[in-house]
Amino acid sequence: MGTTDDSQLLPGTLYLLVLRTLAGGPLHGYAIATRIREASQNGLDIRDGSLYPALNRMLVKGWLAAEWGISENNRRARFYRLTREGRKQLEAETKEFESLVRSIQLVMRTV
Repeated sequence: MGTTDDSQLLPGTLYLLVLRTLAGGPLHGYAIATRIREASQNGLDIRDGSLYPALNRMLVKGWLAAEWGISENNRRARFYRLTREGRKQLEAETKEFESLVRSIQLVMRTV
């Protein structure tokens, strides 16, 4: 399987991936990107230039909260976690994505 970088993701998909990744608990940015890459078996590569602006937009929207802490490398890092609004958004984004996938699958089977 080839690697897809974040510029090839459908609009809004990065939000869904980050929200889903943070559903397991707080993480810093590098750990978020690493989890997504590992969970996709190296199929998705989320770059810093896309990830951190997306995290900041999600903070502004109220979907995430952040606080400074110490990473596993003993470095200062900003840890992000889902808020109540973020959990609601994850549910909405998941339903919307699943509907889109179903629609695409229907077309792929019939056309």
